[in-house]
Amino acid sequence: MAEDTFLTTAFKDKDRVKALGARWDPNQRKWYVPAGTELALFREWLPAGLAQTGDLLPLPLSSGGDVAVVEAKGVKLSQLLAGVAQAVAEAYRSGVWTMVDVVDARAKNGIVYLELAERTPSGEVTAKSAAIIWTSTAARILPEFERATGAKIGPGIKLLLKLKPVFDPRFGLSLQVEAIDPEYTLGDLEARKREIRQRLQREGLYEFNRSLPAPWDFTAVLVVAPEGAAGLGDFQAEATRLQGAGVCNFVYVHSCFQGEGAAASIRSVLLSAVDAWQGECLDAVVIIRGGGAVNDLAWLNDYDLARCICELPVPVFTGIGHERDSTVLDEVAHTRFDTPSKVIHGIETVIRQRTLESRELYKAITTAAQQLAHHCRLTSENAHAQVKESAHQLLATASRQIEADMAGVRIGAMRVVRSSADESRVAFATIEHAARQQVADARQIMPSVIEGIKGAARASLKEAKNESDQSLRTTLERAGVMAHTIREQSDRAMMDVAIEARRSLRDAATTTSALVREVAGQGPEKTLGRGFAMVKDVGGHSITSATGPVVGQHIEVQFRDGAISAVVREKKV
Repeated sequence: MAEDTFLTTAFKDKDRVKALGARWDPNQRKWYVPAGTELALFREWLPAGLAQTGDLLPLPLSSGGDVAVVEAKGVKLSQLLAGVAQAVAEAYRSGVWTMVDVVDARAKNGIVYLELAERTPSGEVTAKSAAIIWTSTAARILPEFERATGAKIGPGIKLLLKLKPVFDPRFGLSLQVEAIDPEYTLGDLEARKREIRQRLQREGLYEFNRSLPAPWDFTAVLVVAPEGAAGLGDFQAEATRLQGAGVCNFVYVHSCFQGEGAAASIRSVLLSAVDAWQGECLDAVVIIRGGGAVNDLAWLNDYDLARCICELPVPVFTGIGHERDSTVLDEVAHTRFDTPSKVIHGIETVIRQRTLESRELYKAITTAAQQLAHHCRLTSENAHAQVKESAHQLLATASRQIEADMAGVRIGAMRVVRSSADESRVAFATIEHAARQQVADARQIMPSVIEGIKGAARASLKEAKNESDQSLRTTLERAGVMAHTIREQSDRAMMDVAIEARRSLRDAATTTSALVREVAGQGPEKTLGRGFAMVKDVGGHSITSATGPVVGQHIEVQFRDGAISAVVREKKV
């Protein structure tokens, strides 16, 4: 019955023998090969006597290195694969330095599992294999690599690895990592940045964004960052306070910052946000990440993204969060800060500076305004005093002139009133005489007209009596008709005379009323209504001269709406 085979191993070999199928015996505190497992895989750990036996060779080899002819029944698959494992182990007794691209990296129980590939410049995969870093090796080489490069092994990083091929009959071929050259990784990262930098310099874009004038103040800022990043939280802690105070408005857009397509995603999100910007003028664009390994930052070393930053018409501030190494974005941006916290601190510093300057300018303007107001007040007071004095002088002169003019107006008005009264009396007398004359003429005409009518009637009657008796009736009738006619003519004549007399009286009355109204319109009431006054003695007679009254005499001054009594105290002639 086959038995387990115990191995002679060191602590550093435990991961390797375990991966090949060895088991740990806690009682013996040794690794052993279970019965039935091909021992050729464990040749270097077998006891000295067993390792020298030829039974371990799964397949006999000819002197030419070819596989010897076997029995007709063939060999076991394990024997064939053990021969392959032996051949691989003998061909690669030590590792080979190999340039690889890391496609995937994951760790489990201290063991690092890698997926490696070789790519053409266009990105096409030409070779692919799995690799493994045992726990003891990982503990030795990974910290040294991270200290030297600042990078962590992950997708997208280029490495120069010392690989040793190992074939396992159960798991196939794998590569064991024995060492990493950090200089190769650093050189690759720097070469990528150098290529982008030189291309932008040839195109004249490298200094474009950095040559833009720095924002004089900040009122609107666009922030591009990974959603939920720790650095974004540090930035927002201060930015929210500034925005809450109404000092600056911050607008946030998010994108992934590492992995395939990260640079294209940042560029798309950034351009879309700038194109869609509305409202106030955009003062700056802030790109923040919040730290990370060098290879994580390497995703940002992209030509298209760097050119987009160069061509933006507003200053770009970066706070990627890595103090030792910088990306191409840090180089082409207007201002580079080490961390997101320092970005917001820089913005706040400018705002504080502008606030202090504004406060000082406000004080200076206030002082100047107060001085100017004081000067204007003194000037205004002096001008007011001059204007007041000039106005008093003009008022005094105008008052004297008005008194002189009023005296002349009063004298002229009195003359007009007296003249109008005289003319009115003459016109009234003339009109009255004419009306009386017309009435007298009408009275004189009436008797003669009546007498003429009567004479004609008597003549007709006398003539009728002389007619024959035969024509008495006819004559009488004719006499009656004639009498009626005469009466009608007489009535019409009388009516015409009366109408003419009434018309003459009406015309005379109308003319008289018009003259009276005209005289009344020019009378004292109208003159009083224009601001003049009439002076009368106690008897009601008008006083038209200063020489009329005597000192101590009582007089009455008549105004438009009433009269007052006064006593003459002094006469000035």
